[in-house]
Amino acid sequence: MPLVTSKEMFEKAYKGGYAIGAFNVNNMEIIQGITGAASKLNAPVILQVSKGARAYANRTYLMKLVEAAVIETGLPICLHLDHGDSFELCKSCIDDGFTSVMIDASSKPFAENIALTRQVVEYAHDHGVVVEAELGTLAGIEDEVNVSAEDSSYTRPEEVQEFVDKTGCDSLAIAIGTSHGAYKFTADQCTRNEKGILVPPPLRFDILDEVVKRLPGFPIVLHGSSSVPQDFVRMVNENGGRMPDAVGIPEEQLRKAARSAVCKINIDSDLRLAMTGTIRKFMVDHPDKFDPREYLKPARAAIKELVSHKIVDVLGCDGKAF
Repeated sequence: MPLVTSKEMFEKAYKGGYAIGAFNVNNMEIIQGITGAASKLNAPVILQVSKGARAYANRTYLMKLVEAAVIETGLPICLHLDHGDSFELCKSCIDDGFTSVMIDASSKPFAENIALTRQVVEYAHDHGVVVEAELGTLAGIEDEVNVSAEDSSYTRPEEVQEFVDKTGCDSLAIAIGTSHGAYKFTADQCTRNEKGILVPPPLRFDILDEVVKRLPGFPIVLHGSSSVPQDFVRMVNENGGRMPDAVGIPEEQLRKAARSAVCKINIDSDLRLAMTGTIRKFMVDHPDKFDPREYLKPARAAIKELVSHKIVDVLGCDGKAF
């Protein structure tokens, strides 16, 4: 099976009340862990690549790794550009064979966002590629995305219909309180539970509900949706790392969103934590080891276990590949 777009995936997800996981990739072990979990659970999957990952791994190497995953699993896999920041980058990815791109012009004025998004849509649709756009600005840091809390903004529901009508985009990322990175919220924005762990403010489902009313049947995307598993945070901290007050989005809120109009949920920081925590622990437990295969193998297994959990308990897309 060749790479697919997300169009049919999202249509089925919307009707079925589940979401597709969009997992960021940048090396072989992460791709193998993600697609191994998806294959075992017969789940559709989106592998997404940021501008930084494309530069790090080399565009050709990444494409061939994804092509290998398609051959090995036979799954419907969509290859997506995450947070494209220019027409040129989106065009380059489309020309390379990506089946989906995101143009993120959310930091620009409304009219400029529409104009740039429309330019990407026209080129993408001419090449059979779908486009994700964004309204509202998420806070946080992840690769090239760096937005302060002061510069973030919720999506304004009154703008979404005009934006979609004028751009022709295929899905829309909205801002309802998620945030990029492992430090999604400050202590002042949260409360603490009995264990002293930060509890973030709830997502703005009122905004999501209003968007759904104005765009019935239209696929919605959530960025910054890692839950930052505290087991992995502890693993990092107990093995030489320092990640105080790292906190993410509660998984029950993400599952609620998936049952609504949210068809794509982006997950990146959780993968980084699983890999880094596992490698740190291995190094502490086995100071004599120096073969990369010996620590990358359990790291890959940790990715697979994490993604399996997300597919079943958060996204609800297990058994939905075909």
